[in-house]
Amino acid sequence: MLTKILVTLLVIAGAIFYIRQSKVSRTKEKTQDMGKGMIIRFSLYITLSISILASAGYWYWDWQDGNKVVSVTIVSPTSNDSVVYQVRKKHIANNEIITIDGIRVRLSNQERITIANAVQE
Repeated sequence: MLTKILVTLLVIAGAIFYIRQSKVSRTKEKTQDMGKGMIIRFSLYITLSISILASAGYWYWDWQDGNKVVSVTIVSPTSNDSVVYQVRKKHIANNEIITIDGIRVRLSNQERITIANAVQE
């Protein structure tokens, strides 16, 4: 995730550098070359806009998916008891879960876990 942020920032910095560089050399350009520069600048703006929108869309989707509530069933190996908890997907880790109520449940290696589909709130 950090890599995606760094790549996005690098693209933005490169675009800013390119735009500033073209402003300095604009006075030296001929009228015929100005059209080519405008096309390049326009395509750069479009690419930058699509990149930012795609990143924002991905972050929103990840946030929305992480906040879905799922049913987690834990079955104990020593007894046939099972307990069902309501948990947000982002709070499911390897050895513990955090319920909606804020209860931390630590899991052993022997317990069996079943994660059901999203629960309608």
